[in-house]
Amino acid sequence: MEFIGDISEEVWQHCINHFLPTEMCCDAAIITNSSPWLLASYPDGNLFQLTQEEIQILLGREDREKLFLQGITLAGTKCLVIRDNLYTEGNNTMDLRTKGQSRGSQAVTVVQIESAYLVVMGLKGTEGGPLNLKAFEMSGYIRETILQHVTHF
Repeated sequence: MEFIGDISEEVWQHCINHFLPTEMCCDAAIITNSSPWLLASYPDGNLFQLTQEEIQILLGREDREKLFLQGITLAGTKCLVIRDNLYTEGNNTMDLRTKGQSRGSQAVTVVQIESAYLVVMGLKGTEGGPLNLKAFEMSGYIRETILQHVTHF
């Protein structure tokens, strides 16, 4: 899917809006490791505030072990890294949990979709396993939508 750059903002936004809000997700974004960095985000969430620096750290291929020690910040929210298989062939996911929030911690899953990445935040009380499955479902829908878009244009 080398056509990621040819996908319009409306298509990316449709993919996000199709799934949110759900019974387990409260926020989502589609990001990439080059400009424009943030391709789409849920308008009622906080992930639209993801910075270029946060995205570069999240998606960086070097020194990934440091993420377990230092954690990561997403849209200004500190997160603990639970599992990092983002660049493991056949898995391509990363599980995080927000840290020290007054509203309680929340599970976060990142799924690689070719050169784009889906970031999904669960509602308070949603466990990482079910959120991970929902993120895989969402990423499958995004892949299909992109393929349909590319083959029609």
